[in-house]
Amino acid sequence: MELKGKTIVITGAGQGIGAAMATRFAAEGARVVVSDRNGENAQRVADRIGGLAVACDVTVEADIQNLVAQTRAHFGPVDLFCSNAGLGIEEPGHAASASNADWQLNWDIHVMAHVYAARAVLPDMIARRSGYLLQMSSAAGLLSQIGNASYSATKHAAVGFAEALAITHGDDGIAVSVICPQYVATPLLGYKAGEMPEDAPNVLSPEVVADVVVEGVRRECFLILPHSDVAKFIRFKSSDYDRWLDTMRQLRRRVVGEKGKANIATTHKLI
Repeated sequence: MELKGKTIVITGAGQGIGAAMATRFAAEGARVVVSDRNGENAQRVADRIGGLAVACDVTVEADIQNLVAQTRAHFGPVDLFCSNAGLGIEEPGHAASASNADWQLNWDIHVMAHVYAARAVLPDMIARRSGYLLQMSSAAGLLSQIGNASYSATKHAAVGFAEALAITHGDDGIAVSVICPQYVATPLLGYKAGEMPEDAPNVLSPEVVADVVVEGVRRECFLILPHSDVAKFIRFKSSDYDRWLDTMRQLRRRVVGEKGKANIATTHKLI
């Protein structure tokens, strides 16, 4: 899909990758709706790129329906809906130790928000035989994330839902892509806007991720992999699952030995 002249909605776009994608899409000539639970952050990004800001809690289906309705009223039908909002919650102990509330929040943001978005835009896209669903998952959705089972499990589910959308609606003229980065310099890893680590060369900036996403959307690739090594890791995992699990256990032992705990904020500096 060429982005010029397209109407694009992005959730979780008040900062980080979402804000970078909003900026990049606008630079391509798209009409961008910047959505975030924090309305002030959304407005700040929208003002900078000449877009529309809409506050939205993606865990509430009515909020997403309202987001789509406001987009239609302001710009017309949604051409591309980017479900980008996400979170990371550190688990306190063993792999099942996160609270039910934390598991539910991961599920609501990483899976159901994508379902709500698809419900809101698919009928019109199917009728027009045109549209694009762009969904943020993570390399954790293809591999795993040490120290955060609820994150990994729900990101896997996000990839599975994206696959279902692509299989079911490809013949309806609807493209689907799932974005699966590894580590990006965002607040999820403890980085401030514009901050880049000197000791973690595998960490990409949000702007680099946005550039890769634009190219992936242009080619309508299902898997968009900002970190090229992820494709290699997928092949390793699928070719010898037991060996891959053993390698991940070794990595976990290394992280715990050097950092004292295994989570997203500590693991990214040792890969």
